[in-house]
Amino acid sequence: MPELPEVEALARFLDERTRGRTVVAADLAAVAALKTHDPPVSSLVGATVRGWTRRGKWLVLGTDGPVLAVHLARGGWVRWREDAPTTPVRPRLGGSSRGAALALRLRFDDDAGADVTEAGTRKRLAVHVVHAAEDVEAIRTLGVEPLSEAFTPAVLAELMRGRNQQLKGLLRDQHAIAGIGNAYSDEILHAARLSPFALTRSFDAAGVAALHTAVVGTLAAAVDAATGRPAAELKDAKRRGMHVHGRTGEACPECGDVVREVSFADRSLQYCATCQTGGQVLADRRMSRLLR
Repeated sequence: MPELPEVEALARFLDERTRGRTVVAADLAAVAALKTHDPPVSSLVGATVRGWTRRGKWLVLGTDGPVLAVHLARGGWVRWREDAPTTPVRPRLGGSSRGAALALRLRFDDDAGADVTEAGTRKRLAVHVVHAAEDVEAIRTLGVEPLSEAFTPAVLAELMRGRNQQLKGLLRDQHAIAGIGNAYSDEILHAARLSPFALTRSFDAAGVAALHTAVVGTLAAAVDAATGRPAAELKDAKRRGMHVHGRTGEACPECGDVVREVSFADRSLQYCATCQTGGQVLADRRMSRLLR
């Protein structure tokens, strides 16, 4: 799933190429992806691009007319085309193809374009055409942006005191901290040398400060590594930059211990027992708990 660093880099990539351009075509291919009806998708045609931004994991196109907000979900991405097709797009109601299927095509007045696609059989990509980004409830209710000045150790401490929950759950909660998903929560916890199942109310001020440093440092480094890359390279760059996530069975780059995995119903997490749990191995079962 694209997370904060990739969506931020993607927004910058698209902004550099389309700011000031006019949208000449906006063709919906996946009818089920569209979650709004007013304004219609066609209202984007003729609008001038004011800029692309990121809100959490959301990609937002601002124009002098409506706003396009896209949540890429697990399998969504944007394919940039220097010479976009002009043939009409045939809308489809559904589909179960595992390959990347077109959901929305935007074409600009310089003949370049952007295809919003989604891979996989579970189609969850969401397209909203609205008057303002905050009209989308999921955007309006996002938590603090972790790379903003508003994200301070004091704010993190307040979030951790609010409900006694596992650290990984807090980091992935979009209503608490916006933009972090399964991959970067693993990376942050590895950098902070913390168990994903440590409870948030168990931390003192020094522990909160260390976690805050890991959050900001991990995400900022990932954004720096992604910025300037073509959209087509961002997914591979993300995978190469991971220390533990997606590296089950490989050696931890910090200590050399094997990277382990805990599997859940629809996802998994990766961690290093030596670096993060004092050598204790987490039980690899549904509803996992730390082995005692």
